[in-house]
This record gives sequence, structure tokens and C-alpha cells, in this order.
Amino acid sequence: QVQLVESGGGLAQTGGSLTLTCAASGQILSSYVIGWFRQPPGKEREFVAAVKWRSYARYYADAVKGRFTIFRDAARNSVYLQMNSLNPEDTADYVCATDIDYRGNYGLPQDYDYWGQGTQVTVSS
Repeated sequence: QVQLVESGGGLAQTGGSLTLTCAASGQILSSYVIGWFRQPPGKEREFVAAVKWRSYARYYADAVKGRFTIFRDAARNSVYLQMNSLNPEDTADYVCATDIDYRGNYGLPQDYDYWGQGTQVTVSS
């Protein structure tokens, strides 16, 4: 079992930056992939980025490529999402999740096993 706690959300202006933290505890060695998802108001949860814990391979949704960076710190059991060039379309509840039985997919919410509670990001113009 893995516990995930997000932090770092808040209010940013268009063009600004925020960095989110996903702190993991428990059986982190069982995790193959840790990903970030977001759910804008009135929309379904969507994939943002993911990182493979061991290989450090990283994947991004087209909407955030070139603006967001996912990285991990194994010593701290943490994953971060650095968000630059924010725009109002990035406004959402951001959650992190881990897939402990990776089967080759990283972008589908149903493939993840444990989820954090989320942190709100609001971007104003």
C-alpha cells in the first residue's frame, strides 16, 4: 500500500509558475509509475505527466509538453511537477497517483492503484 500527499497548489497569474509536490510513503518500491492527473471544473480527469520510478522515463500530455516537467527524488520518495507558462486552461484539481502493477500504460486513470487527495491550482489572467 502506498500513501500519496500532494502540496504546492495555489493561485498563479497567466505566465507564472508553480511546483507541485507528491510525497509518497509505504511500499514505494512496489511503484512502477507515478503520474499526475488533473480535473478541470466540469470535466473528466485527464492525464498530465508520468515518470517511471526506476528508469526515469517521462511522459507528457500534448497540452503540457514544453511547459511542465515531472521529476522525482528517490531519497525523499517524492515526485514533483514543475509548471511554467501557466494559462487559465491549466486551472484544475491536480492529483498524483501510482501504478504498482504496470502493464504498459501510463495515461489512463483506471490503470493506477493509489491516489492522493489533490491540490487546487487556479490560474488567473
